[in-house]
Amino acid sequence: MTSKPRNIPASYDSVALVVPVTVPYSRFSEHGAQWYVGRALAELVNSAGIEKADIDGLAVSSFTLAPDSVITLTQYFSLTPRWIEQIPLGGASGVVALRRAARAVQSGDAEVIACIGADTNKKEGFRELVENFSTFSAAAAYPYGAPGPNGAFSLITQHYMDKFGARREDFARIALAQRHNAQAYEHALIKKPLSLDDYLDARPIAGPLHMFDCVMPCAGAEAFLVMSVDRAKSLKLPYVEIRAADELHNAYSDEDAVQYRAGWKTFAPAMYERAGVGPKDMDLLYTYDDYPVISMMQMEDLGFCAKGKAAEFTRVNPLTWDGGGLVHNSSGGQLSCGQAGSAAGYMGVVEALRQLTGSALGQQVANARRATVSGYGMINYDRGLCATAAVLETGGVQ
Repeated sequence: MTSKPRNIPASYDSVALVVPVTVPYSRFSEHGAQWYVGRALAELVNSAGIEKADIDGLAVSSFTLAPDSVITLTQYFSLTPRWIEQIPLGGASGVVALRRAARAVQSGDAEVIACIGADTNKKEGFRELVENFSTFSAAAAYPYGAPGPNGAFSLITQHYMDKFGARREDFARIALAQRHNAQAYEHALIKKPLSLDDYLDARPIAGPLHMFDCVMPCAGAEAFLVMSVDRAKSLKLPYVEIRAADELHNAYSDEDAVQYRAGWKTFAPAMYERAGVGPKDMDLLYTYDDYPVISMMQMEDLGFCAKGKAAEFTRVNPLTWDGGGLVHNSSGGQLSCGQAGSAAGYMGVVEALRQLTGSALGQQVANARRATVSGYGMINYDRGLCATAAVLETGGVQ
């Protein structure tokens, strides 16, 4: 991929991320996505100690909201925002939402923005979703018996294994560490302890993928507020600041027949330079973990290890909340909490906010101050198209 010179993004000074909210997950739900958005919105208002009328911006991500949209939600919930955004980018949506909302606050387009990812999951809902996920999947995958993400990610996983020599035992370390992290997290749906034998002996799904490589679809919501630092201080809310963030989509598609890297590799060095810190300065890492191989790709492209060396990296870094090293997906991630549609794209941001403000719902990571949060989403046949990341830091710390 030929890189063109890029303008340097402006800083995110004076912007605060506050009030991380999770609407509890359930395997299936008869509630619509609208209900989950409403529950998240109510909790944001109550936890922030504000009035609903104070929210003058709304960003929403959802696969199952149709035929409604963010604008119809304003009438349902009696909101009168002057800034709205619908972000249909799946696992990249949370970081994209915080970036766009932060710019709106900086420019004065809105003062308090609710960012919400929410989806329901009915008994036949996931089948219907993957059947019509994109024109590509509907025309070139579903008719040939390869619907849904498992086929695409089996291709990506096998390619990664062949290219870099990774083994299933290497992917297991991510799944096992996250199951350990999920034990104390109240919203995790899957808490049964997982051993290496359990992982290796699990039912095969597609190619090299077995049961515990795959996320479980569910229903739920994740949300947070974006406002100015001054507003957060006046409300006496603990807050997190954005040190740097970026996104780059459909990268390397003209070079890589099957994906093994994404846009993070291009923008991460400059992102860290703007933040004034690097991967070694991070206490926490939140990758989008729909499959272990994708977490490995993010670890590499975000600079935590060299390309193709994530297996070695996980051998020497326990990744658990209490392992004494870099903590990865401290709540258990999607592999243990479940994948609540677009809410999964907000999960890493929400959990990072909790840990960085000392308000974890599970085990609090000691002295956590900085986190890298990354997003990945919108899988086509051979790759996910979206790549995002942000460096976050506890606010008010000199």
